[in-house]
Amino acid sequence: MTRLERANYVAKNLAKLYPETPIPLDHSDAFTLLVAVVLSAQCTDKKVNEVTPALFRLASTPQKMATLKVEQVHQVIRQLGLAPQKSKALVGLAKLIVEKHQGQVPRTFEELEELPGVGHKTASVVMAQAFGVPAFPVDTHIHRLAKRWKLSVGKSVEQVERDLKKVFPEKDWNKLHLRIIFYGREYCTARGCDGKTCPICLELRKN
Repeated sequence: MTRLERANYVAKNLAKLYPETPIPLDHSDAFTLLVAVVLSAQCTDKKVNEVTPALFRLASTPQKMATLKVEQVHQVIRQLGLAPQKSKALVGLAKLIVEKHQGQVPRTFEELEELPGVGHKTASVVMAQAFGVPAFPVDTHIHRLAKRWKLSVGKSVEQVERDLKKVFPEKDWNKLHLRIIFYGREYCTARGCDGKTCPICLELRKN
């Protein structure tokens, strides 16, 4: 199979497995999604979803979050990894959104990536899931599966993202990145599949 044929096979099978692509992080708008994505770094979505209800009761808008002390945020999210850095980032990004963006989450990659605690992957998730802009956020699941499926040999997430964008249609990016994540969690885990045991890996190894 060519790389494009492999990509088509992957896309077709993932669409059958996951016709619906619910966003794994609980949120109610662009700001609460942004907060949840920042908190999800080196944490499971499940753990983040356990913490955010209390945080959003305290502050679900940039205006409210900006008035909190870093210590107050840390008290709520302390069970998450990197909690001290994340607490500081959330207060900082809320203040910047209020001061520079009239209290609205910015709608460009560049402006999002200027916010504390927001890198390209976080910005991509918000652009894709909050604003519907085509993006292909690459997390550890996607990086691993792209290599196993020989869709990318990139060592960096930036290269993997570029490679995947070349082989999948832009209109499918937002759903596909979630489908690959779902598949990586359910079938093709880091320990559960060595690139030879899950259904897609098995089929692609034949070709």
